[in-house]
Amino acid sequence: MTLTNLVFKSMKKNIKHYYLYFFALIFSVTLCFSFITIHYNPSVTAALEASGTATAGFESITYVLYFILIFFILYANQLFMKRRSKEIGLYQLIGMTKGLIFRLLLIENVVLFTLAVGIGMVWGFLTSRFFAMILMKLMLNDAIVSLSFSMTAFSKSIIIFALLLVVVLIQIFIMIRKASLLSLFNAAKKADERIKKFSIFHMIMGIIGIGLIAYGYYDSTRLFSVEGATTNNLLVNMLLILGSTILGTYLFFRYSVALIMNLIRKSKKGHLKITDVLGVTTIMHRMKGNASSLTLITVLTGLAVGIMTLSYISYYSSESNAKQSSPFDYILLNNNGNDFLEQLKAEGIEYEKTTFHISNVNIKMSDLFNLDEKNAEYINVNQEVVTAAVPLSDYKKINPDVHLKDGEIMMTSYSNVLSKLLPLESKKKINVKTSEKNYSLFIKEVREDEFFLSVLASDSSPVLIVKDELFHELEKAQNPAISTQIGINLAKEKDRERAEIIFKNLRESNVIQYANLKTYKEYYDENIAISGMSIFVTGFLGLAFLLTTGSILYFKQMGEAEDERDSYTILRKIGFSNGELMRGIYVKQLFNFGMPLMIGLLHSYFAVKSGWWLFGSEMTTPMMIINIFYVAMYTVFGILSVLYYKKIVKEAL
Repeated sequence: MTLTNLVFKSMKKNIKHYYLYFFALIFSVTLCFSFITIHYNPSVTAALEASGTATAGFESITYVLYFILIFFILYANQLFMKRRSKEIGLYQLIGMTKGLIFRLLLIENVVLFTLAVGIGMVWGFLTSRFFAMILMKLMLNDAIVSLSFSMTAFSKSIIIFALLLVVVLIQIFIMIRKASLLSLFNAAKKADERIKKFSIFHMIMGIIGIGLIAYGYYDSTRLFSVEGATTNNLLVNMLLILGSTILGTYLFFRYSVALIMNLIRKSKKGHLKITDVLGVTTIMHRMKGNASSLTLITVLTGLAVGIMTLSYISYYSSESNAKQSSPFDYILLNNNGNDFLEQLKAEGIEYEKTTFHISNVNIKMSDLFNLDEKNAEYINVNQEVVTAAVPLSDYKKINPDVHLKDGEIMMTSYSNVLSKLLPLESKKKINVKTSEKNYSLFIKEVREDEFFLSVLASDSSPVLIVKDELFHELEKAQNPAISTQIGINLAKEKDRERAEIIFKNLRESNVIQYANLKTYKEYYDENIAISGMSIFVTGFLGLAFLLTTGSILYFKQMGEAEDERDSYTILRKIGFSNGELMRGIYVKQLFNFGMPLMIGLLHSYFAVKSGWWLFGSEMTTPMMIINIFYVAMYTVFGILSVLYYKKIVKEAL
């Protein structure tokens, strides 16, 4: 038999191990090449440059995709080499040298890799237009995307995939060269680490693992709070949270799961069912032995879900973020821009106009926020904040039901980010200073989620709503740069395009001053362009991470199913039915896929919760959508794993 015939017979024999690996490799190559092709697509590049969105992010994300692909291929190849260790040992027993075995595996991997890369690049090219259209849709860009083949993208991909193949062959060569004949026959039975008898030390480590995760979660909730962390030790706190969470995750899989399962098993006082034997006992030892890989999968899952959630929060909050920057469709300051109103009338564009009078006041930091002595070390409590004041009569134009007594004020329009870092409190007195007099006022109410002044007027500071009499006194004492704001909302959406052209032309000709004062649509379009680009690239990364972690879990379950084949044969011979065996397997698979996923989602939840408000105004809906997507995809891998086990159990007799 020639070496070529032996290669194809070996590939045919191992197709049950390789088929999902082959398709996963094709899908990985498809994602990578599609992303690179989009990067060099002239239609996409032109559209991104026109919207002012940077394209440099494509290059960096491409390298991240390469890293994920390399990690996945090397890890999966290691698992399959482990599964084929007995086969390689038999080759040595019949007289084949290690060099000849390497040549056999070299040809096999070159054929497999070449087919996967070829098919993946074809699919990547064909699907690149589809993904590019998704990108344009996310950015609300109507540009027509054409299917474009880039020689630059093709040559870069060929070089990267060729280097990856070389790295895989080097990995195989090292594994074959270092392995002894005895180790090859026992390799498939080895877990990540040697399993020892459960002891008091293991119990203590299990409790510590749970404690470290709990500490990481608790500290993350205080990361950006004034009481819990400051800018001086923010990096240290972040590293501490990351380290304790990762170490705690490893100890959880290594010891805590075994501790919990031991407690469950002891609670049954020796009366174990077949479900307990196939579920509880195997979970206890398998998770304990594969702690390293499960920790890596959990961390990758949490990282991917967290990144995708933050990107979606930014995209989902594009409208509310634009409203914070420009609460009205158009804003005119200091009665500047009457020409704009006249042109709107000339064009027959209907609109609603709301005028607000503005004055400035000075407030001490110590009056606005509760800052103790510890925080005073980092924040100057005597520092004064300049903020805007608006008369109650103007504010009633948007909220007619508000009433204030003498000496009472309201605070509103406070930035979402600042409101999380330094929250305001109502039902307290503050001192408001002008150049002539100080006023002691009582804060009746704080409304942080309401915005009606331009950022140029309020500068993200809280806006004070005061009675008209007090406002007139403040107005006499102060001479603010901005004294009025006119908010304009269009009556009909169909008129927006014409109104935008009029406003931009007047701004460019300096008829409307404050050149950096943008319209609501401009803020919204900028947010959509940036966040749409962000969610697109993070979606690619999320798919790559999902493919990697889900496939690795499935490959490991395939290996475990093969290892347990003899056990199922024995259980069938002593009278257990397929259904009884499968019930235990269902429990096992629920834990094998559900536990890393659940902990990964918890990691992402607390990571996102610690600073989600830096990205947008809504967390719950984006997080639920991303989590549901990940759970659904993991469920698919879990079902595939159960089906493989079902096949093994049926073949047990």
